[in-house]
Amino acid sequence: MRPGILVQHTGLPNRSSPLVRCDVAGVVGFLPRNQWPEGATRGDFLEIILRRERDLWDHPDRTLFDAPSRQAVRSFFKNGGDTVHLFVVCINGLQDLVSPASAEPVMAPLLDRLREEEDIGLLLVPTAAYLPSKMSRKGEVSCDAETIYGMLLAHCREMNNRFLLIDAPDSLHGVALERFVAGFRKRHEKTASYGALYYPWLMDGDDRVPPAAVVAGNMARLEIDNRPYGVAWPPANHTLRGVTHCEVALSWDEAGDLSAQAINPLLVQPGRGMVAFGARTLASTEQFKYINSRRVLNMIVEQLRRDNEWAVFETNNPHLWDVLERDVGFRLAEFAAGGMLVAGPQEGDDYSVRCDRETNLPQLRDAGQVNVEVRLRPVGTIEHIVVDLRIGDDGRVGGV
Repeated sequence: MRPGILVQHTGLPNRSSPLVRCDVAGVVGFLPRNQWPEGATRGDFLEIILRRERDLWDHPDRTLFDAPSRQAVRSFFKNGGDTVHLFVVCINGLQDLVSPASAEPVMAPLLDRLREEEDIGLLLVPTAAYLPSKMSRKGEVSCDAETIYGMLLAHCREMNNRFLLIDAPDSLHGVALERFVAGFRKRHEKTASYGALYYPWLMDGDDRVPPAAVVAGNMARLEIDNRPYGVAWPPANHTLRGVTHCEVALSWDEAGDLSAQAINPLLVQPGRGMVAFGARTLASTEQFKYINSRRVLNMIVEQLRRDNEWAVFETNNPHLWDVLERDVGFRLAEFAAGGMLVAGPQEGDDYSVRCDRETNLPQLRDAGQVNVEVRLRPVGTIEHIVVDLRIGDDGRVGGV
């Protein structure tokens, strides 16, 4: 054979990625300086992956994880969860979590690791629920956990498929809780739809249990039991396990008032036990009012991102546009058939896809970018949402 160029013709690669999981939990805890292992520095973290509660108790490093995180693992698995990534971050003290100037360098290594682990769909920070709250002379309520919550909400928005479950701050009730939540929603307006808050704390006999991990396990069980599109199920009105009663007993009227303020109430329903009487995000707009609507869109955006990563370095021309439009349309048809999108009066009204000269103007092509415009209506929404799937020359694929 003479030297030269060898051309091999092979079949096209499978461009369909496995379905995104949204049921895997990430639990974040903290380790104060007096408990650091030898050689540790501020911001270092330990991660273990658990498939059952027993995996934690059998792990040689189990004592490094704080008690709220261990309780969260127990609650998650008791309620039917499948997989937990358990993290503990080395901090000098809880003061490291209060201000952005101190929290950002401490949390940066962990956030980098979370960006690598794409399958985590639910985030929890049980220790944050114990941080103190205070009321100003003007009646404004703040909580020392807000910095951490704000950072993780922004991270959830960045990651597309991630959602933060927040415990009501310890010993915060009534008007004080309502004022805190109202202020929090205003201060985090752009990211509030990526989180939900639960109240009150629960009891397991005489033990107090922050509610978020209990609800997270229930959400994971719903998704697992209704695969492959269980994320579309509203995480409400399903019996919660591993708890006996609420720390604060709520009436149905009180629960309704709290739900209207984006506080998801938990209460005992006769004959069924403990249930969540709300499925609201912290968003102030109707568009992402409900948790399942937000999480359905999260999953779809992340799925489209993964499906189309192959196109990053392809030639940006009409042939590529046609292929992307076809592939994205095929995936959305699967989601529509699975009940994840609201069906319109006519076929195709539940979604549309465009990738052509109008969505890819010369300035975008010159910048090495290709854009796919998607219009869809996730279940629970009242209007179409526009998703710009942006594929750029930096090797990354963007979403909303």
